[in-house]
Amino acid sequence: MNIYVGNLSYQVTDQEVREMFAQFGTVSKALVIEDRETGRSKGFGFVEMDDAAAGQEAIKQLDGVELDGRNMKVNEARPREPRDNRGGGGGGPRGGGGGDRGGRGRW
Repeated sequence: MNIYVGNLSYQVTDQEVREMFAQFGTVSKALVIEDRETGRSKGFGFVEMDDAAAGQEAIKQLDGVELDGRNMKVNEARPREPRDNRGGGGGGPRGGGGGDRGGRGRW
């Protein structure tokens, strides 16, 4: 079972989150998400527990509980939505940008 843990203090570590959830069952993974560039916590993370019943009990018992001065928001994680590949990416192999549009010249 994959569990979302939000409203975490920026100082909370993977290990602290793991310890909070371990009191309800075996934690196979605990990860606090960090910003790629700064390495600073984004204030949320995910916990994976093999036993769904233990995961549900952890959600029930830990939602709203204070950890490091903040009340955690704990619920079952939603599946990741597929990313759409429409945005942003550069101008292709030729470098992109402007060019002749097939009409008369600008001047």
